[in-house]
Amino acid sequence: MAGRELPPTSPFAGDDGRADPGVAAALAAYGAGTGALTDVVAALAGTRVLVPVLAELEVAETVVHGGHEHTVDKEASAGIVALQAPDGRTALPAFTSTDALARWRTQARPVPTGVERAALSAVQEGWELMVVDPGGPVTALVPRPAMWALAQGRAWLPAVDGDRVDDAVRAAVVAALTPIGEVVAADAVPGGRAEVAVVVTLVGGLDRDALDVVLARINAALAGDPTVADRVDGLELRLRAA
Repeated sequence: MAGRELPPTSPFAGDDGRADPGVAAALAAYGAGTGALTDVVAALAGTRVLVPVLAELEVAETVVHGGHEHTVDKEASAGIVALQAPDGRTALPAFTSTDALARWRTQARPVPTGVERAALSAVQEGWELMVVDPGGPVTALVPRPAMWALAQGRAWLPAVDGDRVDDAVRAAVVAALTPIGEVVAADAVPGGRAEVAVVVTLVGGLDRDALDVVLARINAALAGDPTVADRVDGLELRLRAA
């Protein structure tokens, strides 16, 4: 009697290690300047990535992004490698294929996982970025809000689109700061040092102590707003006097 065929023990048992064609195309377009990071994130949704495990970690790693080399330190959590970016943020490296992983480190062992699970693990660890294919040929830095969207299985809506901040984000910033009596006006514009700059006009005549109190309330209000927390990768504050 013929034996019953058993199901594979892993959803990735038949994985040949090649990149998903949609992800590969989105990365190629992004690298050529004809595609956007949003396209890469959208293509990643529902696909498999390879998370590297190293038995021995080295001191430094160079990530190429935007035509520039960035030296980062490395650390490990239960064998999973984390990259620490120059700005102090910690990132999970994720690879689209075994070839991309081997280009980065030949001795790294690939652990296949769904991108949603990889993103959720990074969020739970408190890591702020996912670096897709850090060894190239095209590297994409997936920011925290996009990583959180992947983890939740929903589309990523960037806080900034070109030269303007999304209307929902602007409205959330204004609503969060309106209850603060010393705030005359508030707005959100694309930032220089961070993704979004919050422009706040304050009443005149505040001394140093009063200003410190108001700034603390502003920061707390922005941090406590769910839209700002979920959609904005980083904030900078610009103060103006009425």
